[in-house]
Amino acid sequence: MQRRYLIAAVALAVATFGAAQAQDIKPRLIRFGYGLNEQSNQGRATKVFAEEVEKLSGGKMKIRPFGAASLGSDVQMQQALIGGAQEMMVGSTATLVGITKEMALWDTPFLVNNAKEADALLDGPVGEKVKAKLEEKGLVGLVYWENGFRNLTNNKRAVNKLEDLDGIKLRVMQNNVFLDSFKTLGANAVPLPFSELFSALETKAVDGQENPYNTILSSKFYEVQKYLTITNHVYSPWIVLVSKKYWDGLSKDEKAVLMNAAKKSRDFERKDTRDEAAKALADLKAKGMQINELSPTEAARMRDKLTRVNAGIAANVGMDLWHETQAQLAQLRARK
Repeated sequence: MQRRYLIAAVALAVATFGAAQAQDIKPRLIRFGYGLNEQSNQGRATKVFAEEVEKLSGGKMKIRPFGAASLGSDVQMQQALIGGAQEMMVGSTATLVGITKEMALWDTPFLVNNAKEADALLDGPVGEKVKAKLEEKGLVGLVYWENGFRNLTNNKRAVNKLEDLDGIKLRVMQNNVFLDSFKTLGANAVPLPFSELFSALETKAVDGQENPYNTILSSKFYEVQKYLTITNHVYSPWIVLVSKKYWDGLSKDEKAVLMNAAKKSRDFERKDTRDEAAKALADLKAKGMQINELSPTEAARMRDKLTRVNAGIAANVGMDLWHETQAQLAQLRARK
């Protein structure tokens, strides 16, 4: 009788221990950093990505979002991913140029005319080729999100013509193409991390900056900037990145979860960003910004002035990639 009780007690202890162990199996936590705040288009898309990862993995993988550059600037997070100290992030392709020179393709001024051209380029063979180059540097690119067409704001004067840029101290991303472009156009270009930008505008360390409407609105630049000029000078993508060290340790199924969730977040983010951009311009006007649109003649003058910069981009990214990009754009435009 005692023996039977003993066996039952042991069986109960084993079952209890097994259940406790099962409870102790924690989901795989993935730190995901981004630069804007939680209420931004970046924040909303990160939430969609996190929900999709949890759903597709049955709760075995969990995204832990860190917004408002709380894990550092784009450049700092990229280095953390390369070193394996952080798992994932989304950030500007422009800040990757120092790591992967082909990323400079997306900084080409006046490269695409509209969002449809941008989507086709980014999601097609050209975008895949550029993304693939990251793996040699310790990063894996999953998908491109939309930041949007970039426009100028400043506190000095309305920019109606090329000459109006003269002497404006303009914050640009830490990227040589942006530096060269705005210096060529006559501005005093100052490279600064995005996380330091609001403070620099507020203290008048810089006169202006350039970003899409959504970012100008969500970052409250209207509080410290008077003039907004619609230039659409560069279409700016974001890219969702994974540390290659982390990626290589994932199973095939786990990689598929992240990729499929990233694609869903991309589709959501692009639509959300475009819907918001249409409203953001009206909101910025309502908040007191003085808005003007650069005329086609002045945009053409800027484009002509940047011929040397574009030639430099072509040489830097490689002529094969440059010609493939131009051929795809020509094909897209011929279909109209």
